[in-house]
Amino acid sequence: QVELVESGGGSVQPGGSLGLSCAASVSGYSINTMGWYRQRPGEERELVATISYNGRTKYSGSVQGRFTISKDDAKNTVYLQMNSLKPEGTGLYYCKLVYEYGFGISMDDAWGQGTQVTVSS
Repeated sequence: QVELVESGGGSVQPGGSLGLSCAASVSGYSINTMGWYRQRPGEERELVATISYNGRTKYSGSVQGRFTISKDDAKNTVYLQMNSLKPEGTGLYYCKLVYEYGFGISMDDAWGQGTQVTVSS
């Protein structure tokens, strides 16, 4: 069974900071990658940042240098620290988990329920 529980988010003024966290329950599976995606109203979901099992990170160009993704393997939790937020950072932020099973032969993914981030003055 796979379950993701997101927390954090909220409202902040431009230039402010917010943090998100996502805890994964992955009984019987192995985590390959965890990450955050953002969906603005009327737009498709887009990648914000991901972190793989070996710590390799990937960022969208629009957040590079302002956002930091990290993880705590002991807690199966991924974090997103968002600094210098801009109004275009507003949207629903979804946690995504890519997990392995069958001795790493098979992979699947799961999504969190989404948490709202609003950047406005």
